[in-house]
Amino acid sequence: MSGQAAGGRDGARLESFLEMMSAERGAAANTLASYERDLMDLREFLSSRGRSLTEAATSDLSAYLTHLSAQGFAATSQARRLSSMRQFYRFLYSEGLRSDDPTGIIDAPRKGLTLPKTMSVADVNRLLGLAAQEAATAGPGQLARIRMHLLLELLYATGMRVSELVSLPVKVLRQEGRFLMIRGKGNKDRMVLLSRAAIEAMEKYEAARKAVATEISKAPKKAEATESPWLFPSSSKEGHLPRQVFARDLKDIAMRAGLTPSAVSPHVLRHAFASHLLQNGADLRAVQELLGHSDISTTQIYTHVLEERLQELVQTHHPLAKQGKNLD
Repeated sequence: MSGQAAGGRDGARLESFLEMMSAERGAAANTLASYERDLMDLREFLSSRGRSLTEAATSDLSAYLTHLSAQGFAATSQARRLSSMRQFYRFLYSEGLRSDDPTGIIDAPRKGLTLPKTMSVADVNRLLGLAAQEAATAGPGQLARIRMHLLLELLYATGMRVSELVSLPVKVLRQEGRFLMIRGKGNKDRMVLLSRAAIEAMEKYEAARKAVATEISKAPKKAEATESPWLFPSSSKEGHLPRQVFARDLKDIAMRAGLTPSAVSPHVLRHAFASHLLQNGADLRAVQELLGHSDISTTQIYTHVLEERLQELVQTHHPLAKQGKNLD
């Protein structure tokens, strides 16, 4: 078939595809325009290789994606183009216009690894130091300041999810030892280790709570108060400190500590916990357990920390490195 005839057939089938997407799928005008642009670009690329849009093979389509990558297209943009291709070739297959779907075995372009935001040890110490200083300041609102200090110490000591932290039961105050049992996703329990600083902050918080309760008990009683089951009680609908309130208060203390508020969040402190453990020799599997990740692949976002540490170990301890030779 001549190139002109193949081109006419391609145009007709592309038009039929767009009509189907509009009539049967109810695709919006912007979506249809996007499909058309994507497929016309593919058609132009295939034409340069002497192939028609309708008869393209899997190798042709893979070559197109490679071409996009070489031109600097992001993985998300490539994935969108592949989605347009899949829709078109599935249409041709379902209509009996092709005997196969050439996109069936093409994998979506992999998105680049997004490294988690974290904090340096110095910045964490700065934050915790200010929290401890403010907690020790007597006067109105001291219980709230002591509570914030405990929240930060617990978060950095254990790497808890913020939802796990704010919903801790009050009974943790009565347990002994340095271990804390946390109920995480899927109601799975895991054990985490408390730092000495976290234990001391918890003891101070318990003492402050008791002092406030004693003061309240001396006041004329309007109604019998019931003790909250939560470690960090609140008047919220959940009954405990809302995570959004904690996140807001964390940004406030970060600002007072001279840190960039947008770079500090409960999740960033969780990442700092994991990164600092790995930097100091912790095993990836152990960190997985502590974070409560059910799959090791989730924890593997931290492998860059391990790689940096291994490089440092080799450069520091390898005999050739000690002789001043570069091992890169």
